[in-house]
Amino acid sequence: MNQKHKKQIIKIIISFIFTLISIIIKFNYEIINILLFILAYLIVGYDVLLKAFRNILRGKIFDENFLMSLATIGASLIGELEEAVAVMLFYQIGELFQSYAVNKSRKSISNLMDIKPDYANLLTLKETKKVNPEEINIGEIILVKPGEKIPLDGIVIEGESFLNTVAITGESVPRKIKVNDEVLSGYINIDSILKIKVTKKFEESTVCKILNLVENASTKKSKSENFISKFARIYTPIVVLIALLLALIPPIIFKNQIFSDWIYKSLSFLVVSCPCALVISIPLSFFSGLGASSKIGVLIKGSNYLEALSNTEIIVCDKTGTLTEGVFTVQKINALEYSEKELLKFATYAENYSNHPIAISLKEYYGKEIDEKLITKTKEISGCGIKSQIDGKTVLVGNEKLMKENNIKFNECNDIGTIIYIAINNKFAGTILISDKIKTDSYKAIKLFKNLKLKNIMLTGDHDNISKYVFNELNLDEYYAELLPIDKVNIVEQLITKKSSKGKLVFIGDGINDAPVLALSDIGIAMGAIGSDAAIEASDIVIMNDMPSCLASAIKISKKTVRIAKENIIFAIIIKISVLILSVLGLTTMWAAVFADVGVTIISILNSLRVLRIKNGEINEKTNTKN
Repeated sequence: MNQKHKKQIIKIIISFIFTLISIIIKFNYEIINILLFILAYLIVGYDVLLKAFRNILRGKIFDENFLMSLATIGASLIGELEEAVAVMLFYQIGELFQSYAVNKSRKSISNLMDIKPDYANLLTLKETKKVNPEEINIGEIILVKPGEKIPLDGIVIEGESFLNTVAITGESVPRKIKVNDEVLSGYINIDSILKIKVTKKFEESTVCKILNLVENASTKKSKSENFISKFARIYTPIVVLIALLLALIPPIIFKNQIFSDWIYKSLSFLVVSCPCALVISIPLSFFSGLGASSKIGVLIKGSNYLEALSNTEIIVCDKTGTLTEGVFTVQKINALEYSEKELLKFATYAENYSNHPIAISLKEYYGKEIDEKLITKTKEISGCGIKSQIDGKTVLVGNEKLMKENNIKFNECNDIGTIIYIAINNKFAGTILISDKIKTDSYKAIKLFKNLKLKNIMLTGDHDNISKYVFNELNLDEYYAELLPIDKVNIVEQLITKKSSKGKLVFIGDGINDAPVLALSDIGIAMGAIGSDAAIEASDIVIMNDMPSCLASAIKISKKTVRIAKENIIFAIIIKISVLILSVLGLTTMWAAVFADVGVTIISILNSLRVLRIKNGEINEKTNTKN
């Protein structure tokens, strides 16, 4: 709980205490009671009065602050000070719930700075020295050692290596680069020294662009207006106009009517029309919706995003870590003369001394201790693979090029992913497929999205052939592959223009590279379990269990939440109109009207709590969908 919320709670408690003292203890001088009520009112409501005044000066008159100020001041003028304080207390309690829900999860995106390199190794004629990347000019040469981040965009002029590109492209599979290949800042060098000729200054580099994209994207983001604010904008001018007509028309038309009587009735009308039930029940409806969503592992960072979710039209997904598991692992073993276990063993032993992600994947999948006594010789063949002597056998593990250079006849494998070719004693022994795996839940999620009549689009930095495979498997509507963060931003900007005026575009991602798009989208959703801190912080919603199908449930919750909020509005307005007619006809007292308002409030609150019952039946009605 932040300092602002603590101050708000203290104000509410102090105001409540003063009100309670004034009601329970009847002082000899009535003025003391009046002063206590006024003090209680100002303590809890001065900020509402101040906002209403400032908004009037800005031309924004008919909002909830104006409505609350008008109704409570009207109540005070007709002697209903208790009503004025009570209404303002209820309003501030509702606002506290709203504010707490919005700010609970929101943080700065400072962790995104982790992709910014701290230094660059500038290569000079005499030495290599560490300098600030911002000091390096185009055409200068930098040295990047294994484990270091590439600080600036450039072209490789010496060396071959694998690069971890996950921070920029979001893809878990390392990328092999060689001389004349272009590399981007933010990539991490894995296994060999590289010399890179700088092609862009730091302020134009990929890392810098990503940081700028995130900072600026939020200014382009369409803001979902608070539900109660939208209601107040329509409700307030209608109420004020009716109150004004009630004060003026009867005494003007009928000669025997007195202005003061109808002004009193007009003020009473404002008190009765004060949407106390709505001020409490609408935020409570959304707060219940936030609670129901959190129960299924979906954390929504504010009621405005919960409301916006009900208008979802387009769902855009990142691939790796969102639709796929984001783990580089063994998917298939095709063994010829040896068993699958034996083939895996030879490949794992050959890769034993390597720290390459492929080697790590093999060792993790093998899952047994490696007897290094069986490994007598190991030689890495640059750009091809590894040659090793294992238990008296010559083992070759690598790519097609390794097989060709050793004149080994092999069966070409067309599976989607990274293919490891293995030869034993100069004879082709089989292949091992290492790739990312589509989540089982992704099949269910896409079918549920289609049931909700939503358009499904995939954006990814991965290669086109792998992306097309995922696209076909999941039966998506569109896909875009081999994208950089700025490409994703441009595509999302185009997609936003294609939706309806009320429709919302949702983006689901998990990596640092997704942060700009998460910030730009109408609703940004991050994967909480495997997602980067930057993605989680830049998002509006977090799926904690990394199951995209939970979003379908959250959309259902949002639709029900909005429906219940509208039910409360309709119910409250019908009751209020009935009571107002009776009040104008003189058939009921002010306290009867207040009682009716409280009754409507209680019923509306109970109706709002129905959101929490949106459990098994409605949420999981189609969760048994099979692949």
